[in-house]
Amino acid sequence: MTNLMAIIIGAIFVNNFILTRFLGLCPFFGVSKKTKPAIGMGMSVIFVLTLASMATWLAYTYVLLPMHLEYLQIIVFILVIATLVQFVELFLKKANPVLYKSLGIYLPLITTNCAVLGVALLNVQDNYNFIEAVVFGLSAGIGFTLALLLMSGIRERLELSKVPKAFDGLPIAFIVASLMSLAFLAFSGMIK
Repeated sequence: MTNLMAIIIGAIFVNNFILTRFLGLCPFFGVSKKTKPAIGMGMSVIFVLTLASMATWLAYTYVLLPMHLEYLQIIVFILVIATLVQFVELFLKKANPVLYKSLGIYLPLITTNCAVLGVALLNVQDNYNFIEAVVFGLSAGIGFTLALLLMSGIRERLELSKVPKAFDGLPIAFIVASLMSLAFLAFSGMIK
């Protein structure tokens, strides 16, 4: 139980994929302009990360390891992740067409989101068992969503603020993200 709590807190705060590992920045900056699409993207990423953690752990443990094909893990993981994202895309297209349209190109980008592949590779690297891998995937998704929601709230406020023309748009978003990253790095000092 203690190990699971360390995994949860570590994935959400200490090793947040966006703010401390700098993975998944494309959807982070692309979808964080408004809160509603950010929530939808966050839920999609949580779902994909959790399922990808399950599927890639099973594929690695029961297919790649017994057949001594560990060197194919990146290819297999990418195929599994791409399949899962297609599933999420089809589901959202049917269940919530408005959210599907608001996410636009960023939904298929989850397929190539390095955070999703990063979770799968870290599950293998850290020798997590099935439960730990699933908890890590879920927690990483929650951390991703937390960072996305914080950024979307700040960017909505920045839309109403007077920002110098040179910093308007993406430049101020990069500055805000760097400050958020510094704030999240403070959590790493709490672990020691």
